[in-house]
Formats: sequence, structure tokens, C-alpha cells
Amino acid sequence: MRELSEFLAPYSAKPWEPGKVDCCLFLASWAIWLGHRDPAEHLRGTYDSEEGFRRHIEAAGSVVSLVGVCADRICGKPVQKPACGDIGVIGSQKKIHRQFGAIFDGERWLVRFVNSVGPVAARPLAIWRL
Repeated sequence: MRELSEFLAPYSAKPWEPGKVDCCLFLASWAIWLGHRDPAEHLRGTYDSEEGFRRHIEAAGSVVSLVGVCADRICGKPVQKPACGDIGVIGSQKKIHRQFGAIFDGERWLVRFVNSVGPVAARPLAIWRL
């Protein structure tokens, strides 16, 4: 498997742009980098604001559901314990706008923030292996 660090450095330098570079498309971009087709092609470019992204989350019912659909498109396998490179959704079980797409680096979950990629201490709500 290609090294996660090889992906993170250039991706972290990209400017935040909802619909192109954000916390959930972070996961899709990782999948593409690994050689999968774009699992979020149906979402990419369909919104350009936080409000637009929130509408997609609400339509799906949660970030877990939204990411699950994308993971299914590339045969992502649900798992219980994360390994380095696995994707997941972390955050609040009940507050769907406090759920975040993340990549596990072997020790912790990494999330794409507005200005960088950084670790977040949180329990996963769902995990997939790509």
C-alpha cells in the first residue's frame, strides 16, 4: 500500500474548497490516490458552501450514511477495528452536523480542517477498509 504520508503532505497544502477539498472529499481523494475510481463523483462539485454540504448530509440522514454510500461504490469493507489507511466517520452519534470523515494513521484519526489535516481524538461511528 502506498504510504499515507505521501498523500497527506500535498493534500494538506490544498486550499479548503467545499465540493472539491473538504472533510468528506478528503476520504474520496485518498481512495482515488490509492487507485480507486472516485467514490464521490456524484457529490464532487455539486456544492460550494457549508450550507450546500449540510443539505447533502441531511438528505443522506448522516455523514455515516453519506460516506457509506461512497465506500460501497468502491467495495469498501466495513470493519470493527481500524488499521492504517482505513477511512471512517467520527464524532457525535446523534448530531449529524458534528460527524466528520477521517483517515486512520495507525494511531489516531486525521480530519481535514479548513487550513490543514490534523488529528482528532474521537470514537469512530463507522470504519471501512479500502
